[in-house]
Amino acid sequence: MTAQVQEPEVKSGAAGAKKFPGWDSRKYNYFEPKGRKATHYEDMTVDVQPDPERYLLQDWIISFADGTPTYSKDWTKLKSSDWHKFRAPDQEWERTHYQRQSTIVGMIKNVVDNARKSGAPARFDPRWVKILQDHLGAYKHAEYGLGKATMQAQRYGYTQMINNAILTNSSYKLRFSQDLTLYLSEIGMDLPVFDATAGKTHWMEDPIWQGVREATEAVMGATDYLEQYFATNVVFEPLVAELFRSGFIMQMAAAQNDFATPAVVSAAEADYEQNLANSVELFHLLAQDPEHGEANRQVMEGWLEKHGTLCVKAANQLQPVWSQPRVKVAQFNDALAAASNRLKAICAEIGIEVPAALTATTANDTQPAAEA
Repeated sequence: MTAQVQEPEVKSGAAGAKKFPGWDSRKYNYFEPKGRKATHYEDMTVDVQPDPERYLLQDWIISFADGTPTYSKDWTKLKSSDWHKFRAPDQEWERTHYQRQSTIVGMIKNVVDNARKSGAPARFDPRWVKILQDHLGAYKHAEYGLGKATMQAQRYGYTQMINNAILTNSSYKLRFSQDLTLYLSEIGMDLPVFDATAGKTHWMEDPIWQGVREATEAVMGATDYLEQYFATNVVFEPLVAELFRSGFIMQMAAAQNDFATPAVVSAAEADYEQNLANSVELFHLLAQDPEHGEANRQVMEGWLEKHGTLCVKAANQLQPVWSQPRVKVAQFNDALAAASNRLKAICAEIGIEVPAALTATTANDTQPAAEA
């Protein structure tokens, strides 16, 4: 009979000193990946932010003076049976985000440099130059406001995956507001008359922009971080931001001899597709949550009615802008109808209903109206 020899317990803390199942794996295996294998994105984000219910057994190491923990599930009205289930479809983390931002900035720089070298701004229709100065200059403040709102919101996300998605959203918004500021300043140097400060005046004083300003400030003033994220991507973007960017700037510019501005604005359109995919994934999970889905849908539909009413009002106040270009190749009613359909499609993906009051308001406001 062979005696069983028990190996002495290893008490060293050195790496590799003790062997256990999976000890030699170069992959993290303490979480359940979304797919068959964990992605690099999951390796870099899942459980980076601690949670006492998972691996922080001693509870929060740091709390606020009133006892509020470092991160709290009570910072949003929405509830989840598993906050760690969300994975962003874009799979962005720090390195990939910096790479994408750098690529976009390089693209915009090439477009602007080439446009200026060829004398393109001097060939813009004079009335279009005034529109860029006044209205695109005003719109950049909305982008900046939403960037600030999502910057604040990301701090309160309960997991690193949610924080990452909201933070990169903020970064894209702030970058685009800067893109517009730099672009307008640069083409202004090639034009005989161009007031780079006019946009701020219109943002603060022009009745056309006061509805957009009100809707933006409503998002900034919300105290629920997921309400801010929801209002930005599910409501404001399709009803106001895309309406102006895609339905006006990108539709009208070419007819005004402007091929540079659409290229700059296209960066924001691509940003939104990415941010929207992340938002729909998160809010769909919450809307279909096995324990809290019904309550979550009611909360989101309330947010939709609150911010949707403001955004439809803002959109209609923008209507006079469509009348200002010398060559009119797009109609406001068509752009607003597309925005309404976009909103409905987004809500259908999430699994929530567009409130009847908002549907009625949108339908009434899309009736043909006289344009100057």
